[in-house]
Amino acid sequence: MKAEQGKGLGVAIGGLGAIGMAVAKQLAAGKVPGLRLVAVSARDQAAAALRLKAAQIEVPVLELGELAARAEIVVECLPAAQFRAIAESAVAAGRIFVPLSVGALLANLDLIERAKTTGARIIVPTGALIGLDAVRAAAEGSIHSVKMMSRKPPQGLEGAPYLVAHKISLARLTAPLKVFSGTARDGAKGFPANVNVAAALALAGIGPERTTLEIWADPGIDRNIHSIEVDSDSARFSMTIENIPSENPKTGRITALSAIACLRGLVAPLRVGS
Repeated sequence: MKAEQGKGLGVAIGGLGAIGMAVAKQLAAGKVPGLRLVAVSARDQAAAALRLKAAQIEVPVLELGELAARAEIVVECLPAAQFRAIAESAVAAGRIFVPLSVGALLANLDLIERAKTTGARIIVPTGALIGLDAVRAAAEGSIHSVKMMSRKPPQGLEGAPYLVAHKISLARLTAPLKVFSGTARDGAKGFPANVNVAAALALAGIGPERTTLEIWADPGIDRNIHSIEVDSDSARFSMTIENIPSENPKTGRITALSAIACLRGLVAPLRVGS
């Protein structure tokens, strides 16, 4: 399928993993009226070209820094180490930048200040969490505390830098194990592929230093479970979501759907939610 030329805003995607490929397929199929897929990029460009060919998607595979010149909207679905390369060019070009590696945004907050001068917009999808609208609303008043607990099957946490640095092994785990307790900022550093939800929660509420996070490896579950508790001067609420993992066990299926819903909200005649 070949994206129609000149119809709607152009979207470029950095990264063709479980999330990026799902978004690419929806856009290329015309499932989001008003948007068209115009380019992609990936660490392995040859492999990306093969994936596009298999999906019958006809768009060019470019370098990360070239995406912003081709599209009004740039979607990031990359490993955190590549975040700066795509984000900086999108912000410099004044594009709408939609990051999925929200934890990496915490280490690149200067881009928000830069966006003020270039006219860029950084729009963070809800992702695999729940209730960010309520948190944002509460933040217009005074939030006293925000707590989050994430529980994942061990294979969804394997290889995290924090576990490697602290020599924490999840092999043959038979009972739930708390592997981290601290701030959302430290959690995002130690588990860059796992807790983008905590970073999004922190940005919506009281910041990464005051948002607290626990991470558990639980061999008794087959879903990624996130619970939040918020206490504010306007409301006290708690919410839990159980996400079915995608082909990548570190990421829930709903994350890609959230990215698509976010993009749809940019052009839809009706948008529900603050």
